[in-house]
Amino acid sequence: MTDVSNYIGRFAPSPTGPLHFGSLVAALGSYLQARSRGGQWLLRVEDIDPPREVAGATDEILRALDHYGLHWDGETLYQSQRSEAYLEAIDQLHHDDALFYCRCSRKQIATAAEQAGLASGVYPGSCRSTTQPPHGHHAVRLLIENETIRFNDSLQGEISQQMAREVGDFVIRRADGLFAYQLAVVIDDAAQGITEVVRGSDLLDSTPRQILLQQRLGLPQPDYLHLPVAVNAAGEKLSKQTFATAIPFDNPVPLLIKALQFLGQKPDSELRDAEHDELLRWAIEHWRPEQIAAQRTIKHAR
Repeated sequence: MTDVSNYIGRFAPSPTGPLHFGSLVAALGSYLQARSRGGQWLLRVEDIDPPREVAGATDEILRALDHYGLHWDGETLYQSQRSEAYLEAIDQLHHDDALFYCRCSRKQIATAAEQAGLASGVYPGSCRSTTQPPHGHHAVRLLIENETIRFNDSLQGEISQQMAREVGDFVIRRADGLFAYQLAVVIDDAAQGITEVVRGSDLLDSTPRQILLQQRLGLPQPDYLHLPVAVNAAGEKLSKQTFATAIPFDNPVPLLIKALQFLGQKPDSELRDAEHDELLRWAIEHWRPEQIAAQRTIKHAR
């Protein structure tokens, strides 16, 4: 368990669109977990995938957080400015013979995986012998051994993943030259001194990959708490792709109360007439993460 006095949490949105209810839940949950422990709450913008990013989304996200009273500590970290740190990590893994280079297309991977009887999405190891960068476009993959990663999520409980069978050698730098999320998030959580990662459960299955990278790079492992993800009536995660509505820039109190209730908290009825800073003070004082439903998704009723 993280020492309360040294607690550092974070919120790390991607600028692929404005904040919606689901991202507000994730932001609020991580904010309250940090503030209730007297800790820091940092902001990181995960802007390492330009093809998916929306112009102006970063500014709108920051403005929305400020409007809803979720004020962060220190300077905002932008992953787009962190390439040197990611390259250093890849150099270390190369030096340790922990990676290889892959020129396979998605179709080639799918065909080879099917022929090998592997689960969908598991890399079949076709390029494992390519230990030096080839000419032309190529991805960089982490070499996976027959190992099992286990960790205890503070909400979701014991999580176990057999890496070779369930994941395979995964990408840490894409063939288009962009750095993979799994690598960037590990490097930046360590750089920012994050002691606990509080985020949506859609990232729960990615966590063993991140822990494995932490182990390979000799980085500290933070604690983890994965919140239920808000889904629509069809069971789809609220997102830009499912046409989730952006949170409004009007009175933030009603939506903050909905987010608190989604997280199992029980704000007093008189708080509906409070200012948002008063509501957040109440929420910090009365934050009870054990009241959050220990499930991966919850339907969001508009």
